[in-house]
Amino acid sequence: MFILPLQEHFRDWIFGTLFFVVLFGCVGTAFAADPREIDVSVDVALEDFKKEVSGAGEFLANAKGYLAFPKVVKAGIGIGGEYGEGALRIGGKTTAYYSTASASIGLQLGVQKKSIIIVFLTTKSLEKFRNSEGWEVGVDGSVALVTVGAGGSIDSTNIKDPIVGFVFGQKGLMYNLTLEGSKFTKLDK
Repeated sequence: MFILPLQEHFRDWIFGTLFFVVLFGCVGTAFAADPREIDVSVDVALEDFKKEVSGAGEFLANAKGYLAFPKVVKAGIGIGGEYGEGALRIGGKTTAYYSTASASIGLQLGVQKKSIIIVFLTTKSLEKFRNSEGWEVGVDGSVALVTVGAGGSIDSTNIKDPIVGFVFGQKGLMYNLTLEGSKFTKLDK
């Protein structure tokens, strides 16, 4: 009697894992964009961000650099993960291309798309990121997620962290999210 439930649980786990591997195998292939595609997508995401949040353009212009991931797809059935490709921009120009990836275990079902912008406010934090082989949030540095104040504007006087992040979707900025465990890896493009 004990073996049967264990076998069913194991079968469900195997099915979920295979589904996850197939799904992200397809998603990873779909994300294999060339640099021009990434740059165009980043431009669109940044324009959306500037339309959504008052003061975003000036905030980005004063940053030492920023990573923009226009489409990060998260999917899962019990075991989940997310992946996206984006660009590091310094002085408004792309200097390198990066991927972001993370995995999770827990109650989850479905697919979600979001955009992520990571802003480096100090030269030291930007250089530490650029000199890393693979930079992980919570291990190599922390990212403070910014919530926007009343009126949808950035209150830059209250931002004291060297690295801040914004997560937004089709309905604006998203709340109660975390970037903890997200890994950023430089792409050869």
